[in-house]
Amino acid sequence: MFFASDNGAPVHPAVFAAMERANAGYALSYGNDSATEALRDRIRTVFEAPQAEVLLLTTGTAANALALSLLTPPWATTFCHRHAHIAEDECGAPEFFSGGAKLTLIDGPQGKISPDALSQAIAQTGGSVHVAQRGALSLTNVTEAGTLYTAAELSALTSVAMANGLPVHLDGARFANALVATNATPAELSWRAGVDVLTLGGTKNGLLGAEAVVLFDPAKAWEAALRRKRAGHLNSKLRFVAAQFDAWFQDDLWLTMARHANDMAKRLATGLAHVPGAEILYPTPANMIFVRLPAVAHTRASAAGAIYSKSDETLCRLVASWSTTKADVDGLLAAFKG
Repeated sequence: MFFASDNGAPVHPAVFAAMERANAGYALSYGNDSATEALRDRIRTVFEAPQAEVLLLTTGTAANALALSLLTPPWATTFCHRHAHIAEDECGAPEFFSGGAKLTLIDGPQGKISPDALSQAIAQTGGSVHVAQRGALSLTNVTEAGTLYTAAELSALTSVAMANGLPVHLDGARFANALVATNATPAELSWRAGVDVLTLGGTKNGLLGAEAVVLFDPAKAWEAALRRKRAGHLNSKLRFVAAQFDAWFQDDLWLTMARHANDMAKRLATGLAHVPGAEILYPTPANMIFVRLPAVAHTRASAAGAIYSKSDETLCRLVASWSTTKADVDGLLAAFKG
């Protein structure tokens, strides 16, 4: 009963098999191999973006920080939600990669920013040499609260950004989960909604350590390549990262895994409604649930071997993954009920 994070789930067997196939023989290094080139074309097809450039990395933090360094100069600020991953979980990496650019944190219910709140935050920056200038907007889908931006909601925010000259980054650590929850296409939930740079996450959805920065405008591709190398994140054996993504896209495995994770979270949320004292804090359209439970329920779950994150004696986060089973969900619910 492991619900601590989808990061803790095992790697899908098809992904390991693809890596083993990639291990046969020799290949050019630093992304000059045929597998990496083929993956670039595949991502262009999946996103209906024939001009897009793709950089492969192995961690989400590096992917986010590299992407933002392309969009936010050292004297500027990135606008993001107060609880965004880049603000709370990346140890200052976005600021470090961009040479000291600030983060402007915006409040919003359910982990989301509203267009009005964004407009107000933008209005309070820039215009003077003494303050940080306007840099970029960073959004997260699925949000850190487990909620979603629809394509229309993204477009409303990116329109505000565009009107103020801000490029837009999307942290897509759980992008596949957002896709299946909204029934949108990859293009609709990214560049067609006004996103300039996407961090496409695979590690939380069945991959070993595979992330991609997708630049829908290729103008900064060379700068991105230089920044990746300078930061020490140009893996010499990128064919093994490309192999993971290749298996991920094969027969829509990425969507199948994300759909299963979402379904298991939905089963869990439905069951929690029958647990005495349970209070789910936010809508749960994807694979992450924030819920308050009586302390005794946590004690019972811990005794039964359940593993998940707690913020205090009552509040916890439960995350389902591609490998979560119905038995895992039902076992946790039974433990909560006692």
